[in-house]
Amino acid sequence: VAMAATRSVMRAVRVFEFGGPEVLKLQSDVLVPVPKENQVLIKVHACGVNPVETYIRSGTYARKPALPYTPGSDVAGVIESVGEHVTAFKKGDRVFTLETVSGGYAEYAVAAANRVFPLPDKLDFRQGAAIGVPYFTAYRALFQKGCAKAGESVLVHGASGGVGLAACQIARACGLKVLGTAGTEEGMNVILRNGAHQAFNHRDPNYTERIKACTGPGGVDIIIEMLSNVNLDADLQLLSCTGRVMVVGCRGRIEINPRDTMSKESSIIGVSLFLATEEERHECATAVLDGIEAGWLKPVVGLEYPLEKVAKAHEDIICSSGARGKMVLLL
Repeated sequence: VAMAATRSVMRAVRVFEFGGPEVLKLQSDVLVPVPKENQVLIKVHACGVNPVETYIRSGTYARKPALPYTPGSDVAGVIESVGEHVTAFKKGDRVFTLETVSGGYAEYAVAAANRVFPLPDKLDFRQGAAIGVPYFTAYRALFQKGCAKAGESVLVHGASGGVGLAACQIARACGLKVLGTAGTEEGMNVILRNGAHQAFNHRDPNYTERIKACTGPGGVDIIIEMLSNVNLDADLQLLSCTGRVMVVGCRGRIEINPRDTMSKESSIIGVSLFLATEEERHECATAVLDGIEAGWLKPVVGLEYPLEKVAKAHEDIICSSGARGKMVLLL
């Protein structure tokens, strides 16, 4: 009797219940997923860690995956195999993803072929894992939702993390005046090396006055906001006439005075990459791939963790004193 082919197993992080970082369980006997039609299987070399993954894991986020699941969307690695009808990729291609079907915190991940992009040789896998969510989100916030134009000014609030640095690089390349904030001296230096014209320490009690002195009476045209539950009220004071705050990140509630929006006809606009249309994603991808080719898109990798330390990574991304680039898991 012919034996059924045995499927190989891999190490992967699994979440069986929502909760704190301790619910992330590394298992070594997870079946390697099989790509269906229009999907690819990737041998993962690195996977980005995004704050949203900690919110989803805690069970407090609007989107709740079915349990158990493997977190992770931004992987970089090498195509292991392709499903039916996939012509854009072949075994051995270096790629990065915007999202995965099976979860990125694993040795292998399945992704839809239209969420996978070629990773040029000039970037390593760690950098490849820092592209997807941060750069697509930053581009969407600046242009698709924020309608940014060359010559305008942008303040990136919390600019030393993955999305923040992406926003600084993109905005600078597209002719905006770029201001950024960070919580440490090191973070401020990273911002200045990655496109910001000026950096401010948001732990300095007078930092908003310093920003006002820099922008003059006109104010700032666009604010990319990573922590709106802390900064939104102050942001409204910094805006120009018809200025807009792009809400990229939030960890709770905040009280504001809506009159502050009336006096300048300013806008508060939420940003969710999850809601992007196919056309919008294609536009983001085109801009990102062009940026890599032109050489100004250079992901900054921050803290690196092995898969065994995934719970520590989830703790650090929320509790650390200041980001310095994109957090990644290495496999």
